[in-house]
Amino acid sequence: MPAFLAAVLVFVASGAVLVLETLAGRLMAPYVGVTLESFTGIIGTILAGIALGSWVGGRLADQRDPRALLGPTLVLGGALSMVSIPVIDFLGSSMRGATPPAIVFLTVMAFFVPTAVLSAVTPMVVKLQLGDLADTGAVVGRLSAIGTVGALVGTFATGFVLVAAWPTRPIIRVVGGLLIAGGLALWAWLRRDADDDDGLARPTAGMLVVVVAAGALSFAAAHPCEEESAYFCARVEVDPDRPTGRVLWLDTLRHSYADVEDPTHLEFSYAQTMSDVLATIAPEGEALDVTHVGGAGMSLPRYLRATRPGTQSTVLELDPLMTEIATRDMGWEPGPDVTMAFGDARLRLDDVAAGSQDLVIGDAFGGVSVPWHLTTVEFVEDIESRLGPDGVYALNMIDYPDLGFARAELATLAAVFDNVAVLAPAERLRGEAGGNFIMVASNAALPVEEMVARNAARGDDEDALWDGGSTLDDVTLADFLDGADVLTDDHAPVDTLITPYGP
Repeated sequence: MPAFLAAVLVFVASGAVLVLETLAGRLMAPYVGVTLESFTGIIGTILAGIALGSWVGGRLADQRDPRALLGPTLVLGGALSMVSIPVIDFLGSSMRGATPPAIVFLTVMAFFVPTAVLSAVTPMVVKLQLGDLADTGAVVGRLSAIGTVGALVGTFATGFVLVAAWPTRPIIRVVGGLLIAGGLALWAWLRRDADDDDGLARPTAGMLVVVVAAGALSFAAAHPCEEESAYFCARVEVDPDRPTGRVLWLDTLRHSYADVEDPTHLEFSYAQTMSDVLATIAPEGEALDVTHVGGAGMSLPRYLRATRPGTQSTVLELDPLMTEIATRDMGWEPGPDVTMAFGDARLRLDDVAAGSQDLVIGDAFGGVSVPWHLTTVEFVEDIESRLGPDGVYALNMIDYPDLGFARAELATLAAVFDNVAVLAPAERLRGEAGGNFIMVASNAALPVEEMVARNAARGDDEDALWDGGSTLDDVTLADFLDGADVLTDDHAPVDTLITPYGP
């Protein structure tokens, strides 16, 4: 085999493996979310597939002529890559949840075998290139380096270019199709001068049927996304109980609710509690300067526009697709009272003038968790510097017993602000149940009792813990914070803290 062709095969096979690894997170996100656990499961599974494929490929190359194996291996790897789509959609729809066993099982079923098959290419090519044992080190080193370069190109091209330009599934279909086409072409080329007794079999009708079936299955799979960006799988559903209600789903979670005709209607309990905070930090109707960390369906900017005319909102939104969906499907109308700043909130917060804000609302999520870098004391200090003397930071977050994340985040707020409070139903504050928590922080006194009273007047059951007291008889703020660590940029294990098995 010519050295150039050998290099191309190793480059392509290694690159295809890393394309699959990079896209696996997006393909699985609608079912298991985007967490540290999901990335850990994917990376571990892909590495295991590479290890097994390299070992098996080397043994097969010693037992048979690699020229008889390379074409079929590429064809099979391409077909299995496309089959990963229906495997994920079929299994994922019946096992939604971000538990590590579910993540690993789903990843193994979809990506372990195609990774192993494609990883078998390199040792087969190495076998064909070893014409002299004296050159073993040079041949193996050269092809290993080429394979690594292919993996790097596959990673960077997918993460920086392909995902931004096309949805995940078409990328996988194209990669699988190119592998199949390349494998068939290689198969035919290697057979040009071969005799039937050389062991280089011709492609069979059965194999072609399998290839066609793999492609068809990749299109037949149920797709949970209406739209897909580089960050989220998104869809909007009509509320069956409220014809004017729209629910925005991102991956596995309901992220936003908006009534397209009534911007004052807040369906989700966390948004209602946020309205209680808004009503007590300044007289009703008074215009505010507000920064929103996360926009999604734009329900709170719409609410502020309707209830506090003249309010100036700055929305730090990671994904421009969210604003497109909110405008098209959820009743949002852009206007001069709202400034959109697209990109990571940690970076775009620099666009907000120091000391200029009355309120910062934290409502950014990656899966069920606030992204870890938006939870640390360094980020909270940046928030505090943007607030005026009486400014308030109100954060929406989710946690589950034993509330490791909620306790740590409140401790982090308390390390920066003079006054903190947490609002949630009593069973959550006691650590008996999970769900949303609204955390409020300010250097000024917080009217927590008024917030709880407004909530009760609506018939809801929020309780609160704060520096000045508590509506719970058996839990105090000190109890809630007992033993909690302050989150920092050097140590913020949010994905671990939020799970029941976390420390």
